[in-house]
Amino acid sequence: MYALFFYTPGGRRLIEGDNLMETIDIKAEARSQVGKGSARAARRAGLVPAVIYGNKQSAIPITLDANKWRQLMNKPGIFSQLMNIDVNNEKHFVLPRDIQQHPVSEEAEHVDFLRVTKNATVAVGINVEFLNEDKCTGLKMGGVLNIVRAQVELNCPAISIPEKITVDLEGLNVGHTIHISAISLPEGCTPTITDRDFTVATIAAPRGGLGDAEEDEDKEETIEDTEEEKSDS
Repeated sequence: MYALFFYTPGGRRLIEGDNLMETIDIKAEARSQVGKGSARAARRAGLVPAVIYGNKQSAIPITLDANKWRQLMNKPGIFSQLMNIDVNNEKHFVLPRDIQQHPVSEEAEHVDFLRVTKNATVAVGINVEFLNEDKCTGLKMGGVLNIVRAQVELNCPAISIPEKITVDLEGLNVGHTIHISAISLPEGCTPTITDRDFTVATIAAPRGGLGDAEEDEDKEETIEDTEEEKSDS
């Protein structure tokens, strides 16, 4: 079990849990000026302009260290990563909601952070992990795991966003389709798509059809059937 410190205007509160996503603490500086000119000046100084908004509070323009943010931005699941941003010794509990990147260098040019509260529900993309591929009947027969959705968007409690959801492939055969309804979701989490039982993955047949072993078995069965027919006649 680990602890998540949740910052509110009234001070710091402690929330404990087994399945909470780890929160990252980062520092930022408040921006006194806004606009394209100040944003360009910030980027020239090695900073990334950003804004904290939401929860019916005033937006706070800030800047982040470009090098430190680059390291965070390149980690998987950045848009489901809870963060505590320290702005002039005031903490803000947030989720990254939008990252504007340069079209060529892909460096961050602006970041939007959404304030979240203990009772808030947020839509986030959660990575899907597939387990027991070595015990999957269809894959051992030469089938292929066709991943339709490597990430599933879920409505999750802001303070208990799962790091991932898992799919157990053990015993699944060629032709099996894994729908979202077959996946056990963390408590309080529901798919944002509600009008259909969408597909997450399938066990597809190999392009060349069945493998040699299966073909040999089919041939043997055909020969046996033919011999039985001859004996009957």
